[in-house]
Amino acid sequence: MSTEHVLDRRPPGRTRARVRAGANKVPEVTVYFWIIKVLTTGMGETASDFLAHLLGPIPAVGIGALAFVAALVLQFAVRRYVAAVYWTAIVMVSVFGTMAADVLHVGLGVPYTLSTPAFLLALVAVFALWYASERTLSIHSIRTRRREAFYWAAVLVTFALGTAAGDLTATIGLGYLGSAVLFAVAIAVPALAHRAGTLGPVAAFWTAYVITRPLGASIADWMALPHTRGGLAWGLGPVTLSWTVAILGFVGYLAASRRDTEPAQPAQPAGTAG
Repeated sequence: MSTEHVLDRRPPGRTRARVRAGANKVPEVTVYFWIIKVLTTGMGETASDFLAHLLGPIPAVGIGALAFVAALVLQFAVRRYVAAVYWTAIVMVSVFGTMAADVLHVGLGVPYTLSTPAFLLALVAVFALWYASERTLSIHSIRTRRREAFYWAAVLVTFALGTAAGDLTATIGLGYLGSAVLFAVAIAVPALAHRAGTLGPVAAFWTAYVITRPLGASIADWMALPHTRGGLAWGLGPVTLSWTVAILGFVGYLAASRRDTEPAQPAQPAGTAG
């Protein structure tokens, strides 16, 4: 899935915007992308719980929301993909997306059997609106503010959906380790289907993207939570810190090597970008 592309069918007359060379706002999909994505999901899960225990749910959600908004404002402000800025935004989406799912379940009493399909429908709605507007869901064409807005809306909902789905499987008998194994197997399915030619690159990418959330969260919960809940009892704080250090290491490497930056391309009409 590292070469995920799709033809952008948006008619040239729909926009007069020009695409700057190298202006795509998201990284190239490499093995590092998937490693960091899984790390951010786990870190967001334990960081959310750690902050809720340390500060209380309401202050934690308030701080998480402010940090989430600040990270997205910075991401929209930069003119190109910047590894540190982009992955900071992903981390904050992970933390806040976890909080959103937890507020529904813990605060409002909405069962995971309802919140999971609700978030799935919300994601379908985001994709439908995105495609109706842009005629593409490709992450290789995030070169306008509108496409970037659709992209981050989809990312936020995938994190909330993945959180609810992961907690659902953990609470119906699989436990956190069992859930991690389940989603580790599940994430291979879209990759294999794409290689076999039975699933398109865009559908394969977004399917795997959704599954990374419950995969990373299940692993982190298994490491952090007490033995009475089926975990290793390493603690929320230590797991959050160790996963954060790992994220910083990978992002620092990518920032220095630029291995996830697309090659510069000549400027072209946005309607022909893909």
